[in-house]
Amino acid sequence: MILNKIEFRKIREFGEVINDTFTFIRQNLKSLLKAFLYLCGFFILAGLIATLMNQLALKDVIFQSNGYGYGRRFESLFTLNYLFAAIFGILNYTAITVTVMSYIALYIDKGNVAPSVDEVWAYFKYYFFRALVGTILVALFTVICFVCCIIPGIYVFPAMSLFFPSMIFENASAGYSFSRSFKLIKEQWWITAATLLVVWLITYVCTFFVSLPAMVLGFVSAFTQGAKGITTATLVVSSILQYLCQVLFIIPLVASSFCYFNLRERQESTGLLERIDSFGKPKEHLDPESEDY
Repeated sequence: MILNKIEFRKIREFGEVINDTFTFIRQNLKSLLKAFLYLCGFFILAGLIATLMNQLALKDVIFQSNGYGYGRRFESLFTLNYLFAAIFGILNYTAITVTVMSYIALYIDKGNVAPSVDEVWAYFKYYFFRALVGTILVALFTVICFVCCIIPGIYVFPAMSLFFPSMIFENASAGYSFSRSFKLIKEQWWITAATLLVVWLITYVCTFFVSLPAMVLGFVSAFTQGAKGITTATLVVSSILQYLCQVLFIIPLVASSFCYFNLRERQESTGLLERIDSFGKPKEHLDPESEDY
């Protein structure tokens, strides 16, 4: 069966971005998940352990009946375990973002052919620390916008979704990627925001259903045994499902990449010009799956 490979560098409408997001993931699921597990597995495991340790310590602080007062208990929430959980959360998000974006960049460079893990790893090493700095800056900027007023936070969210595509697909600095994101979205804010909102809603719904067993377990335990019903087993299951759900972050990351190329093509038509220039020239990249039956 011949697969119609997804072309990123083209103009797409609202529904096409969403449909092609899931088509691309379906076509590349095996190789994309392989790169995801190899490059993000350590960060996910470390984050899971740090989060679980923090939640177990939090459980002891909250449900102890004697000892510290409320003020002391509040101080006890911000421990070394909490710090490790936060650090690995940032590292984990950065690793997932760089892995997915690097995979897509190589997919495009190879002529819509899935890259190997080694190829993605080469890009991962190159962009990780740059993207880590970008993750911190974007998070701080977005939080400040939401704290100052909800509306600025809502406005900058679609632009910040284009930050990492701009950085990795154009091999750009954080400063350039920041200004580039706002430039791309300038005349297409509504449609981009609506597309990303729908994609994130789909992601959260999927996350909800994956996390449902832990939610039911916690509800039943709390209902039958009260606060003491929140057991270690409940916290372990909840934490594991929470981190398994992080694979679903692939969906909005792929969608934001399609949004980036859609906006770029509308303004610059770089992909169209490259395809016109390639007419009559021999193909440098042959699709190994094109002859599958």
